[in-house]
Amino acid sequence: MAKGVKAAVIGGVFAVMVGGAGYGAYNIMSALNGGGATGAGGASVRSGPLSGDEVEEAAAKFFTAWEKGDAARAASYTNNDAAAQAVLKSFGEEAHITGVRITPGDGRGATVPFSVSAKVSYDGKSKALAYKSELKVVRGITSGRALVDWRPTVIHPRLKKDDTLVTGEAANPPIEALDRDGTVLTKEKYPSLGPVLDTLRGRYGDKADGRPGIELAIRHADDSPDTSLLTLTKGRPGKLETTLSASVQAAAEKAVRKYTDSSVVALQPSTGEVLAVANHRNDAFNAAFEGKVAPGSTMKIITAAMLIDNGVTTMNGPAPCPNTAMWQGQTFKNLKGLEPDETANATLAAGFMRSCNSAFIKLVDEEPLTDASLKDEAEVRFGLRGDNWKTGISSFDGRIPASTGPDRAANAIGQGQVQMNPLTMASVTATAMTGEFRQPYLISPELDGRPLATAEGLRASTAAQLKQMMRLTATAPQGTAVNVMSGLGGDIGAKTGSAEVDGKATSDSWFTGFRDDVAAAAMTQQGGHGGDAAGPIVAAVLRASG
Repeated sequence: MAKGVKAAVIGGVFAVMVGGAGYGAYNIMSALNGGGATGAGGASVRSGPLSGDEVEEAAAKFFTAWEKGDAARAASYTNNDAAAQAVLKSFGEEAHITGVRITPGDGRGATVPFSVSAKVSYDGKSKALAYKSELKVVRGITSGRALVDWRPTVIHPRLKKDDTLVTGEAANPPIEALDRDGTVLTKEKYPSLGPVLDTLRGRYGDKADGRPGIELAIRHADDSPDTSLLTLTKGRPGKLETTLSASVQAAAEKAVRKYTDSSVVALQPSTGEVLAVANHRNDAFNAAFEGKVAPGSTMKIITAAMLIDNGVTTMNGPAPCPNTAMWQGQTFKNLKGLEPDETANATLAAGFMRSCNSAFIKLVDEEPLTDASLKDEAEVRFGLRGDNWKTGISSFDGRIPASTGPDRAANAIGQGQVQMNPLTMASVTATAMTGEFRQPYLISPELDGRPLATAEGLRASTAAQLKQMMRLTATAPQGTAVNVMSGLGGDIGAKTGSAEVDGKATSDSWFTGFRDDVAAAAMTQQGGHGGDAAGPIVAAVLRASG
């Protein structure tokens, strides 16, 4: 073994101590021994769990070849040569990244975290590059060899399948995104806006009168805007006005950081303008705008509107709340601890503010309701027609299908086949508040002439009843949102929700509410009841809007 190099296996995980930098300087004995799983003369293929030595050797070989810029050799140490070689080749040739040095961290079994330091050089300009990633070592299915399990994220954590790294003139000029009052919005100050700002740059950079610079970026295979990773030469940013509010956005960012896998959207019901969008996730997915998950009992806003519009009942009409409700062979239960009520006081308003599932399910088979009634209500009244909103960035505007069997009842309480996100639920609340559907957006349609979606909106009497039921939910002693909304002044209302998820012991937490001319909705995946996680997020955002 070369002087200054020592390798040790500790608890099945390798640690490397070197008298020099980078795996290219290593002379690890096991890496020189070949380590093939199938020996000459037809030796049997290795099987079973990987040893610490095998993990060490596979990672070391891969790191060494990567540092040397040998894409073909590095790829040969993975379980997908072709895909790995394409990305590794772009790393050096198209991204112009050199001087790679890799430092492993403390491993976990077959997973090896590591840090990358390198230099990006282009057209006489250079800048240091540093980031962290990880790889996993697996046993080859046919060869039995210990191999790096190929994922693009091995090379960079933000790479997706078929993406490439490129350095050169930016595809779009930089933008200086401004809030509604002219405050500059940056990803450094508002971290969860990062993906949003990248999208805005890709869509509107050429309309904001900017000049492109030189940068390292991820070029996505799906034709979505490039993701900028490192700027070598700054371009001249063009100014792009958004509808966002810096103060509300700051509150949203702070609120979601308290709960893992949380998202929130706030908007102005009188205009449809988005005031804030924030996510706290391990990935860059904008779940606040693009999520497709069950919204739980927040869906009862639309269901209540359907019942009222079809003459089934009114907010003060009867809606018994038994312990359970049977629908076409499936039993639906209420939240644990909810007292049943089948007296004359069991109205739709009472079922709404206490979030009684059985009260709603008992009514969904009344005449003239059909399998398509909830879908029709969502589309015609609330504008949830299916991916025709043009917000300025990518968004999903809900899915409420016509359903038969048990799913018809499940849809009514926000389970079954219903898919929503905080954007759509904030919009639902805004429509319930004003009676009018105004498609949410965060870039004015005047900038690019795109048409906004339309819908009939609600009858005045229906909107008045929905708004009053949401007020009761936030202020009446029995309201499920009263604790969360306590202390908020102005005209307030809310609806709580929790959505069960297959295979998860804890439900998703949902909450939507309003305060004067602001509506907000949040979800926290596996956050529990609506008031446990999503509720405090919405309350914090509404408090900041005053």
